[in-house]
Parts: sequence; C-alpha cells; structure tokens
Amino acid sequence: MAALDLRLRVPSPDLLALPWREPLATWDMTAVAFRDVPVGPSRHLVRFVEADDRLWALKDLPARVARKEYEALRAMEDRGLAAVRAAGVVVQSVDDAAILVTHYLERSWQYRRLLMRVPATAATPRGRLFDAMAALLVDLHRNGIYWGDCSLANTLFMRDGQFIQAWLVDAETAEFHPSLTDGQRALDLEIMTENVTGGLMDVAARREEPPSATALILDEARSVAARYEQVWALLHDEPVIGLGEQEQIARRLRALEDHGFAIDEVRLEPADGTAAALAGDRVRLKVHVASRTFHADRVRELTGLHAGQGQARILSDDLRADHERRRREDPATTVEESARRWVLEVFGPGADRAHAAVGHHGDRTQAYCDLLEVRWLLSEEAGHDVGDEPALAALAARGTPNDSAANMAFVDLPTAELPAISVALIDTLTSSEGSAMSSRDRPEDPA
Repeated sequence: MAALDLRLRVPSPDLLALPWREPLATWDMTAVAFRDVPVGPSRHLVRFVEADDRLWALKDLPARVARKEYEALRAMEDRGLAAVRAAGVVVQSVDDAAILVTHYLERSWQYRRLLMRVPATAATPRGRLFDAMAALLVDLHRNGIYWGDCSLANTLFMRDGQFIQAWLVDAETAEFHPSLTDGQRALDLEIMTENVTGGLMDVAARREEPPSATALILDEARSVAARYEQVWALLHDEPVIGLGEQEQIARRLRALEDHGFAIDEVRLEPADGTAAALAGDRVRLKVHVASRTFHADRVRELTGLHAGQGQARILSDDLRADHERRRREDPATTVEESARRWVLEVFGPGADRAHAAVGHHGDRTQAYCDLLEVRWLLSEEAGHDVGDEPALAALAARGTPNDSAANMAFVDLPTAELPAISVALIDTLTSSEGSAMSSRDRPEDPA
C-alpha cells in the first residue's frame, strides 16, 4: 500500500472514507457523492464532495503548494480574516500530488454569476462588490499578508447586512510578513487591477456588451485600488487639527464606522511632539480601531447568534433600540435580559416572516436585516414608521426601493450545488431517456 499523509481537522467518518490514495481526477463518480457547483474555471482540478451532510471543496495541487496553502489558510483563520476555512490536506505518494480540503462557503456568489446579472450601468450594486474587494485587501495588508494574486476568480462574495463581504478562496501565492512596505502594497494593487480588468472583460464578452464598455471596465478596475487607498488612508492618516474641531473628529469616526470598523481608542497628541498641548494648539488625531469582528462578537455574546460583521451592526442597533424601549417600561431591565427577550420576541418571529417573504432563500439573519432596512427606507419616504407589513410585502413582491441593499437578494440565488451523481441517478436518467425515446418512436394516435 502506498504511503499516505492525511491531516484532517474535522471528525468526519465519510470524509475519512474517501479514496484518498487515488488521484482526484480518477475518483469514481458513482461511488463518491460529488456535487456539481458552478464556480467557474480554475488553474487546478477542483471538485466538491458531500460527506456527513456537509459540502467540501477538494483541490488537486503539488504537495509543497498544498502544504503552504493549508498553513496560510489556517493562519488567516487564526487572525479572523475572511478566507475559506482549511479542513485538511492529504499528501499522496504518487507524482508529488496532494489534495487540499476546505469548507464549502455556503450562500456565496461567484463573480461571473453575479455580474452576468448586474449590468455595467448598475453602479450601486457593482460598487458594493468592488468595496468588498478593497476591504478584503486592506484587511490582509493590515495583517502583513501579501496576496500576490487578488482577482475576481480567487474571491467569493457573500451578503453581509447592507454590505457585501469578500472571501479569499485561493492562498497559493500568499506571503506573511511582520508588515508590508508601500512597495509590496503597490505591487499587490497593481496585480489586482490587472486581474480584475481581465475578469470584467470576460464578463463583458459573455454579455456581448459593445466595445464602448471597455472604458467603463477600466474605470471600474482602477476604482478598486482607489477604494482601497481611501480606506487605507482613513485607517492610517494622522491629520493635524485644532482642539476645538469636534465636527472634524466626528466625521472621521463616522467614516470609519461606515466602513465597518469599530472605534477602540481616539488619541489627541501634540502635533509638535512636546509633552503637553496648550488650549488652542494644533493636535494630531490618532484613531485605533478594534477587530473587524467587534460587533459580531458582541452580538454573539449577548444573543448566541452567529452573524457577519455587517449584519451584527444592524442587529446591534435594533438591540439597542429595543433595550431603550424596555428601559422606559422598566428602568431595572438589564442589557442581557433585553437581549434574551429580543431574540425570542422580536428577532425570531421577524426573521421567520422575512425569510418566508424572500422565498426562504439565503439565511434568516440576512432576511431580518433586509426587513429592517426596507422598513426604514419606506418609513423615510412616508415620513412616519410604516411598520413591518409594507416592508414584508415589498420583499415578497421584489419591490424594494432602488438603492436598497435588499435588491441584491434578487439578483441571483447564491452558488448552489446540484444533486449527487450516483448509480440511482444514472439509472433514473437512463430510464427517463429510454422512455422519452420510446415516446418519440411511438406512432401518433390517429385519433
């Protein structure tokens, strides 16, 4: 028996029982529960397998590359970054081959499926996608990670509240450093711009868009780097302001929160480096942000709900408003007690109704966030709180306001798997084909 180095992080008997000694390309489709997931082309063979009621992505790689990517994905997970989660790596003895195993990212979009349904003229939803790519690259660079191959093809997208969250799905070229130089960041942005241009050109060709769209595509690709630079400057610039310029400080904090960052500390230091600043002196503003999972961690602690950071920001606001209402009724009500009652009395019923309104697509938490956003937009238009019913009706009729992030729910269903190819399915298809042929060959009834 050939030697086999198998490392799995999950106790999955079905996963362990797969034919790991054989090359991935030769696995018997009638013996393995393959799923056909339309995620686009890849440099390497990628297959999706169901085991123990979960879906796994298996990628065929040279052993050295597979080990490197496995460790890179684990390091990104430890840092709380948006990268697919490594489940294992299997090094085979034949031809220096290996198979990288990752968790399938449920409810995600591959860029082709998204952009094929979002025309170039739809600036708002496409802008959310490019914002997501820029934010992902910012997070990687803040953690000293040089990606080296950022592209639309190497990224999956998932709705997260009113935002889109970009997820890294290919870490073959990733490098880890204590910090990145400006040159390393610039090179990563240059590679990203070139790759995104190619991806957008591919979509434009598939959509048969006119040549005039090329200029718009180039602008969109360059805009990702511009969005990146805006967020990077927001995080790292240290402007010199006057002590009394509270409005400028407030604008800075609001801008950071609008990009999903929670404020950890605000510092005002003497601009000239002296030990103290006198009243009226100019000071240097330094803002330190907390982990990008700050809101998600807080919601999980209070409610037990697992939500994305964008979803958690919306839920936090709803929790806060609900707690204030309960405090007016009973000043002794604690935040923890309000949170427990909010889950049972507000979130649970509301999420069920919202999920039903969107046809049970996606997850309940996102549906509830869409309900809150649409209700707020409709209330702004009406000049008063319209309640849940009009918002639910708008979601059900796919008639949400034009700028609503909820419109993204109707662009396309997230990447979904098709039925497993099995002996039973083949028999069924064969029988169906035979029946169809028999029907075609059967003489028409003279009557």
